Amino acid sequence: MSGNSDEKKPSQATLLIEMADRRVDVVAGADGRSYAVSRGGPRVAFPLLRKDGLRAQLARQYYAEHHSVPSQSALTDAISVLEGRAMDQSPQDINLRLATHRTETGEQVIIDLGTPDGRCVVAGPRGWHVTDQSPVLFRRTRLTSPMPDPGPAGNTDRGLAALRGLLNVDEPAFRLVVGWLVAAMLPDIPHPILAAKGEQGTGKSTALAMLINLIDPSPAPLRSLPKDIKTWATVASASWAVCLDNVSTIPMWLSDTLCKAVTGDGLVDRALYSDDDVSVLSFRRLIALTSIDTGSLASDLSERMLTAEFLPIKGDQRRTDAEVKASFDRAAPAIRAALLDLLCQVLGELPTTHLTELPRMADFARILGALDRIMGWETLHAYRAASEISSADLLDAKPFTSAVADFIDQRGSWTGSISQLLGLIPAPEVRPRSWPVDATRASGQLKRDAPVLRSIGITVEEAGRSKDRHRRQLYTFTAHAITVQATIQPPQTESATTTPVNSQNTLPWGQQPDTNGAEATDTDSAASATDSARNTSSTAALEPTEPAEAVFPQLSESAPPIEAGTCTSCATTFRRSEATTHPTTCTGCAHSHRT
Repeated sequence: MSGNSDEKKPSQATLLIEMADRRVDVVAGADGRSYAVSRGGPRVAFPLLRKDGLRAQLARQYYAEHHSVPSQSALTDAISVLEGRAMDQSPQDINLRLATHRTETGEQVIIDLGTPDGRCVVAGPRGWHVTDQSPVLFRRTRLTSPMPDPGPAGNTDRGLAALRGLLNVDEPAFRLVVGWLVAAMLPDIPHPILAAKGEQGTGKSTALAMLINLIDPSPAPLRSLPKDIKTWATVASASWAVCLDNVSTIPMWLSDTLCKAVTGDGLVDRALYSDDDVSVLSFRRLIALTSIDTGSLASDLSERMLTAEFLPIKGDQRRTDAEVKASFDRAAPAIRAALLDLLCQVLGELPTTHLTELPRMADFARILGALDRIMGWETLHAYRAASEISSADLLDAKPFTSAVADFIDQRGSWTGSISQLLGLIPAPEVRPRSWPVDATRASGQLKRDAPVLRSIGITVEEAGRSKDRHRRQLYTFTAHAITVQATIQPPQTESATTTPVNSQNTLPWGQQPDTNGAEATDTDSAASATDSARNTSSTAALEPTEPAEAVFPQLSESAPPIEAGTCTSCATTFRRSEATTHPTTCTGCAHSHRT
């Protein structure tokens, strides 16, 4: 009797661990977290904690088997043991919606369909197919919705025509959007931020919700602007694609955060219930936004933008939300299949795609180059032209930099200190908030905007120091002649020969030329080159082609107004890509005489 009474029953924590051993394997994620994967089930990792995690499953199963509720301390002890086991293992990548899988035959892209059975799409240079078992681990969140199966392969034209009918953009913009969607299925590269712009009622939000649901279906494809960086990190870490809706202004902290999320963001914070430990949240995301006007943008964010201008919808072409949703649901399988067809062809073409010059988003440019070779399009040319126009538009939101550009236009070349430059360019009577108040801030602003100035043919070089007792740093500003690129022609007709930009004289900010450090002088030579230096900002007007057969009728096409002419104040030729309140004067004179 006494011997039997000394035998203790297994504790609740021990029973819970044995129960977990029969059902799951614990793994260590590369993100520093522990996960569980069901044995013999789909390759979907779920956390040990959280409401739908292993802890809740063990509590439910324990009650089903023992008809009693396990204590909280027993659950905590069991989870701690399982976490310790996971720490002894090598970390594994736990992917969200998309993953890259390397095999002996090459790289494959794995797309999680988000279904309970764990099916996925495997795409490679030789084609794509749906399989029941994923070769990699995925995780899911409350923002992960199931993705309907794509349609049959091989009907690329039909799928693209269906997508064309859902987007009221011109043909060059549509082809850029297709390139963005194809690139969106490659998780290991930086992706440009797709900015859908246009007046209200042009269907921007509806269109981007459809585009997001093609790549990463979610119950909330459109999100509000985050209030701080922690809110952004929480939202962005829960889905592969993030679309910010109705963005009116982009604060500086969000501008920096978006740039980092494009290339790979990381947020370090103090870990909960610890004194000196930290938690790291690192991710790269596919980002889109809708806006009527985002206002002033930082130059580094502008270089990461891919703008699609949405056209006004006529009254007889407008449809109800239910009709648009029904059209999308019918067309989505064919569109996904077409995008997967293009993805496989791009994967096969990329190894032989080499570009002589690469823009800021180099990986995306290579994808456009491969897509052009496959489809016979000119999306890479359109992307570069759109980047130039974006740089020109950026000047309109930077009054001081724009005034400096007009000042250099008038002189062709100028050498002096930043304080002298600030004195030669008077501030408007109503000073903009971004107008620098001293030479230090002016120098910093010009350094940040140096890429924008270079894009319109104005270079900035260090020119030694002045010979007076102040020994001020001197700079040489020069307006270079740039040959205007030919207008992009529709692919159905013979395209015009494009003359490359002559930029051999362009020097980066801070490059030290040979100089004897002369004092500030005004040089009026090279004035004949000033007009062409600024006019390049609005080159390559995109001409739309006839759209493919679509679900919706062809929509109206209108372009933003362009102002050009000779300034009535200083006789300088100017050209702008959008309407302003001073259509007959250059930007510098407008700022000087504004009341």
